[in-house]
Amino acid sequence: MSNYLVAMEAAWLVRDVDDIDDAIGVAVSEAGKRLNDQDKEYVEVEVGATTCPACGEPFDSAFIAANTALVGLLLEIDVFNADSEEHASRIAKSEVGGALRDVPLSVIEVVETEEDAHERDDRDE
Repeated sequence: MSNYLVAMEAAWLVRDVDDIDDAIGVAVSEAGKRLNDQDKEYVEVEVGATTCPACGEPFDSAFIAANTALVGLLLEIDVFNADSEEHASRIAKSEVGGALRDVPLSVIEVVETEEDAHERDDRDE
């Protein structure tokens, strides 16, 4: 069993906004509130980044049209004792998806993390 950091992208819709910064603030705040309401405060929420096709530089994943914004959020969660990367992905999507119903989620990266020294010491005894 291994521990993993799972990064997911979420598509968050924000209505009645005129400014990108406001849309990002509302999206991060609403997602955080919904996760906290479901006791999922261990999920990190921040605005995602999109790479510019022309220059290759990253910029905030947010677009406004007709006072409605689509904000790409980056959600990160630590998954402990998973059998594989695929298992960690399923656990993460289940945990986050349950709190963020009707929000499209996509796993973008799964990284195996180091177990801490305390866990190794316990196993060696």
